[in-house]
Formats: sequence, structure tokens, C-alpha cells
Amino acid sequence: MKYYRERKEVVETGREMYRSAMTVGTWGNISKKISGKDLFAITPSGVDYKKMKAEDVVILDFAGEVVDGRKKPSTEKHLHRYLYKNREDIEAIVHTHSIYASAMAAARKPIPGAMEDLVQIVGGSVDVAEYDLPGSEDVAQNAVEALADKDGVLLANHGVVGVSDNLPDALKVCQVIEKTAKITIAAQSVGGVVELSQDDIDFMREFYLNSYGQK
Repeated sequence: MKYYRERKEVVETGREMYRSAMTVGTWGNISKKISGKDLFAITPSGVDYKKMKAEDVVILDFAGEVVDGRKKPSTEKHLHRYLYKNREDIEAIVHTHSIYASAMAAARKPIPGAMEDLVQIVGGSVDVAEYDLPGSEDVAQNAVEALADKDGVLLANHGVVGVSDNLPDALKVCQVIEKTAKITIAAQSVGGVVELSQDDIDFMREFYLNSYGQK
């Protein structure tokens, strides 16, 4: 099977996304760029994550055309291809429908840069992309613009997108966004969050990218 490793990674990430309650049913979608090629592996449309197999994952080119695979690709294929085409550093994308982050997306309110782990892993606040119909090229372009150079964005009235150079970290972006959305909503009962300064955000982002962990 062509691109088995990337397909297997997509399936494994989908199961972890489902286990961690970052989505329900068959919603949400995941993709992994094929190294060195203008291709990516993406989840099929409407297939149960618990039953999904590597051969169900579809390979698309950057024009959105099927290169390999028998299933229909995710309806959000434009979102993924636009992000890959506009950000060369992105090699993995996870789109979730987690509850608290989706609540912020439904309210069309950004998640403020008030938690240290959020600003480290995302690069600041999580902004809201302008609304358009799901699956459209317009919503894909809106996501590109709202994401800018960060690693996470909210899709208005829809959900969350996390990006990285690998799938575990792209999922982690979504998980940290969900945790921070829950904190933000809870903090409203005690006066609201206090955002970190831009200098502190920049320092922590730089530290995370270049010094955190075993680097």
C-alpha cells in the first residue's frame, strides 16, 4: 500500500482524538503531509474512527484531487490543502469539535492568551476565523487568514484546528486549546481572565520552540 506510514498515523490519531472526547461520531478530520511531495493523507468522509483502517485513508494532491484511495475524502479537504499550500512549516492538521472550544467558536469569541501552555504551543490567543459554510473554499481561506503564523485557530460556529509538523503535536494543540477554553469560561465567574503581556507571550513562545524539553 502506498504511503502506509502516513495513513496509519492518521488512523491512530483519529482513534486518540475519539478516545479523548475531542469529537463525537464521525465528525472532525485529520491529515498528514507526505514528506517531500505535494500530497497529503486525509481521513475519509463519514467513517467511524473505531473502525477506520489505513486503506480507508485517502491521498490527495494540493489541488484536492484523489491520487490514491477508494473512499471519498473528508468534506473539509479544502481546509487542509489551503493550510498546506500557505504554510510550508505545516505537515500535520487535526480538526476537532471539542465542547468548550466549540462553545467559544459558537460565541465567536477568541480564546485569550492567558495561560502559559497555550501561548507556548499556539503562539498567543486563539483567534476566530470568519464564518462560511463548512467544506467551502471560503472557510478554508478564512482559516488561513485567522491562523496567520500561529498553530491553532477557531472556526466560527464549527470547531478547532491545530497544526504542527507532526500529528501528536497537532492533536496536543487542540487539547491545550480545549483546556484553555474551559478555563476561560470558568474564569468568567470570578471576574474573567487576565491576559499575558505580548513580551511574555513572545518569550515563552521562543522558549517553547527552541529550548523546551530535550532540545
